[in-house]
Amino acid sequence: MIYPIVKYPDPVLAQKAETVTAFDADLRKLVDDMWESMYAAEGIGLAAPQIGILKRITVIDVSFGKEPDQKLVLINPEIISREGGKTHEEEGCLSLPDIRDKVSRDASVVVRAQDIDGNWFEVSGAELLGRAMQHELDHLDGVLFIDRLSRLKRDLTLRKIRKAIRNGEW
Repeated sequence: MIYPIVKYPDPVLAQKAETVTAFDADLRKLVDDMWESMYAAEGIGLAAPQIGILKRITVIDVSFGKEPDQKLVLINPEIISREGGKTHEEEGCLSLPDIRDKVSRDASVVVRAQDIDGNWFEVSGAELLGRAMQHELDHLDGVLFIDRLSRLKRDLTLRKIRKAIRNGEW
């Protein structure tokens, strides 16, 4: 099932997601639906709150579906280490269509998470994967990439979004 992507300013995007405790058929179905929804929206990452579900689940595939072994499901993820200083690169978000800006992120992170069966594992990511993991984990805490912009850039972006909403373009 393809879920519609929740767009800003929907309040669900500002809420903290709940810990997943049941690793069952319903969770498997939700993760499958998240993959389908993310690929349909042409994204490389999707957090459950972006489809209106406040659960600590994210799916990431920086290969855009070209390399199935790169598909990553992170359940109840947390960043356990950050390395390499900061990078400043452009980001976008399915919940903020057509909005892109440069965001400062850690150059490399190690994430501890559970898999679809509830087993804990660690994964490290740098460059696009590291950025995607940090971006999606932010969603689980109710943080959008525009929240990481300077006040001036964020205000300009919000003004642009309000105008698009008024004009029926959002």
